[in-house]
Amino acid sequence: MNKKLAGVAVITLALGLGTGYWLAMQKGAKVTGKSTEQGKPLFYRNPMNPTVTSPVPAKDNMSMDYIPVYADDGNGRVSSSGTVKIDPTVVQSIGVRTALASRKKISRTIQTVGRLDYDEELMTRLHPKINGWIDNLFVSDTGIYVKKNTMLLAIYSPELVTSEEEYLLALENYATLKESPFPDIRKGAKDLLRSSRERLELLDVPAHQMAQLTRTRKVMKNLHIHSPFPGIVVSIGVREGQFVTPTTELYRIADLSKIWAYVDVYEYELPWVAVGDEAEMRLDALPGRVLKGKITYIYPYLDPKTRTNKVRLEFANPGRLLKPDMFADVTIMANRKLNALVIPSSAVIRTGKTPKVFVRTGKGRFEPRNVRIGVSTDNQTQILAGIAPGERIVTSAQFLIDSESSLNEAAAKMVAPKKQPTTETQSHGEKKDMGMSGMKMPTGDKSHE
Repeated sequence: MNKKLAGVAVITLALGLGTGYWLAMQKGAKVTGKSTEQGKPLFYRNPMNPTVTSPVPAKDNMSMDYIPVYADDGNGRVSSSGTVKIDPTVVQSIGVRTALASRKKISRTIQTVGRLDYDEELMTRLHPKINGWIDNLFVSDTGIYVKKNTMLLAIYSPELVTSEEEYLLALENYATLKESPFPDIRKGAKDLLRSSRERLELLDVPAHQMAQLTRTRKVMKNLHIHSPFPGIVVSIGVREGQFVTPTTELYRIADLSKIWAYVDVYEYELPWVAVGDEAEMRLDALPGRVLKGKITYIYPYLDPKTRTNKVRLEFANPGRLLKPDMFADVTIMANRKLNALVIPSSAVIRTGKTPKVFVRTGKGRFEPRNVRIGVSTDNQTQILAGIAPGERIVTSAQFLIDSESSLNEAAAKMVAPKKQPTTETQSHGEKKDMGMSGMKMPTGDKSHE
């Protein structure tokens, strides 16, 4: 019985050795064919540890052949050291997808939040041009809407009374001398009347008071101050009986027919924004309404805390429904369109200092390319350098390909190591080799020495 078992074991061992020898020969023939097809290998690398290389064919401590590394892709084209060759079946199983790099016009829509404020160009601060006392305050409450030329207050000023008296004297003088036979006298009387009238106009005496003074020839005690345009009284700086000077702010009036909106734009959005771009605004206070406006100014500085740039927009305000300090959702339709070379943003790998993509250079062959990127919008990224239109870019599973590419690239850097194992040293007593973990391992039986 034991003899039968021993015989079966011997036969099994012989079959195993024969099968192993046949597979080794097939593998060797395959490698030889590949070498003939692709040219001479640059070097050979350990199949378990890519950092261990050899300039000639070799075997590791487990009798596995070193893998040849070639300079070209089999078609006479030189490949980069990080080029990856993957079997088409594996490409499909790991879900590799590609897209063409193409030129197209791209634009961007920016969503942000705006804060409404007064239109500074339609806001006025009224100051008197003379010293005096407030006699009557006709508009005494803030928030009141006033029309253009609405009388706001009456002010008494000795300086104004003196100017009125000079004007009346000039009137009488001109009435007396306008028929003089001497041209110089007539001209002097006319010039005096004109200068005295201009002085009153420079003191902001309104037209109706000038007409009354000319008609009645009586000095008026008070000067009337009128609103220069329609608007809301934002603040009142005086009360009746108060002494005022030209530095005193009497009223602040804002015209709300137009209103400004301030929005914050991030740095990466600034290349898209330009003066004149149209915008839409939506407010909770006006549900269902969409207001149209445009960018009127981009401020030349950033907020140091938020790292955003303030942008000013202008909107019409019919019915004065928009109020300062309201918040609104603002959509900026950037008008800038670039005829750019773009690829899907998902294709860009940003794991290092330089972004890169993988380009399919052949069936199952993928080459890494460093790229210089521009703006991004709608999941599309502009490529400024690194690829050409029409090249097919990997858009999914590129991180798996990147891992293999990094491995190949690391092996390529070991083309000329300081100490290389060879077939001769390994077959005649190589004492040590490197495994996957870099640990030193015995080479095996050396009884033949």
